[in-house]
Amino acid sequence: MTRAQVPSGGRSVFRRKPIEQVSAESESGLVKSLGLWQLTAIGVGGIIGAGIFSLAGAVANKTAGPAVLISFLIAGIASAAAAFSYAEFAGLIPRAGSAYTYGYVVLGELAGWLIGWDLLLEYTAIVAVVAIGISGYFNNLLGLLDLQLPTWMLGAPGTEPAGVAAGSYSVNLFAALLCLLIAYVLNLGMKSAARFESALVWLKVGVVVLVIVVGVFHINTGNYSNFFPFGFGGAVTGAATVFFAVFGYDAMSTAAEESKDSQRHMPKAIIYSLAISMVLYVLACLVLTGMVHYTKINGEAAFASAFADVGLPVLGMIISVGAILGILTVMFTFMMGVTRVGYAMSRDGLLPQFLAKTSAKRKVPSRITWIVGVCSAFIAGFLNINEAAELTNIGILLAFVVVCIAVIVLRYKQPDLPRTFRTPGMPVVPIIGVVFSIWLITFLQPETWLRFAIWFAIGLVVYFTYSYRKSKLNQPAEQSAQD
Repeated sequence: MTRAQVPSGGRSVFRRKPIEQVSAESESGLVKSLGLWQLTAIGVGGIIGAGIFSLAGAVANKTAGPAVLISFLIAGIASAAAAFSYAEFAGLIPRAGSAYTYGYVVLGELAGWLIGWDLLLEYTAIVAVVAIGISGYFNNLLGLLDLQLPTWMLGAPGTEPAGVAAGSYSVNLFAALLCLLIAYVLNLGMKSAARFESALVWLKVGVVVLVIVVGVFHINTGNYSNFFPFGFGGAVTGAATVFFAVFGYDAMSTAAEESKDSQRHMPKAIIYSLAISMVLYVLACLVLTGMVHYTKINGEAAFASAFADVGLPVLGMIISVGAILGILTVMFTFMMGVTRVGYAMSRDGLLPQFLAKTSAKRKVPSRITWIVGVCSAFIAGFLNINEAAELTNIGILLAFVVVCIAVIVLRYKQPDLPRTFRTPGMPVVPIIGVVFSIWLITFLQPETWLRFAIWFAIGLVVYFTYSYRKSKLNQPAEQSAQD
């Protein structure tokens, strides 16, 4: 083998996978079955979840008041800055892996590895956090129906509320089973799984539209009179909180290889999913803060309690059921995302390659899907929601930083590449994404940084003891030395 055949970077940790090689590898064992609106549904499914059914109310009640609307707009603008960068890469590199792949191609193997390693934890933890949240909705709904599950299966050890004897809880069984259910659905094959996801997404959108249409007739404009009760700073602080409710397109973009026409459809799906979600968020916030004074909003079940307060308890119960079913789509999107990131890393040799093995019948990476399902079930079953939530956020924000920087670097290094979508306002828009993401990182708690540092250190050990040597980009260099 000649030196000309050695990949870019040779033995360096900054070696980059050529875009031409990435495009060739996109013809994989995965089935291209997703159209534009199925991709959009997966994106909407990842964005709209607990954010609209509970987070909006909590932020309005304690942080922003009616200006929660402004909080969502600020977060949406910041998220759009990153979304445009994702859209450009999605049209240029139609390959599974999303931020991991983009970082690998532009910034080098070590950068790609670290982002991929972070996303494996972040996405898995998000699945668990959402499952715990859904179990809470489910238990409340059973209470409304005068039904009661056995105490031992109601929560993780140590999460017993006041009035319940310590040690009564053994496992959050419902949350754990939800994680395994989503893993099972994903293993049915992407075509079947996408149908399941799409049905729940449009049900969720229907519930939100119902909330808006019925709620608008119960708005009391006097509730808007003190629009900024916590000042404009409260709205900005609220934006830092609700920002985590306005991403999801990043996980959706990991399905690039399963899109029928990724280079055309994926950029559109990213933009459409964020736009649809933001319109629904803004209208829902207007209705909620108009129906109920912000001081009286129930932070846990905002819309259900709001309709109960205006004499429509049945509608409130329907909203609760819709919330439970709708939030399942968030689990689907992020579990799909983590399995595709893991699949891409395994195919590149950075993780054991047996994880990249796809089912002969259903053409999905079933091995890693079940591993993620079991890991997320363990987290959901035995950690409280705060401990699980602390495992999220920082990796996704760092992924945003990497993607926004990478899109600038690639635009100037290789301006003539055939891009089906070009990030507008270059380089200002990506820089906004970088600045906002770094700003949000400063809000994270010291415990979050500690957990991240530990996971980061483990990742470096794995990379230098295994991944660096097993990397597909390292193999030609080894063969060259033997020649």
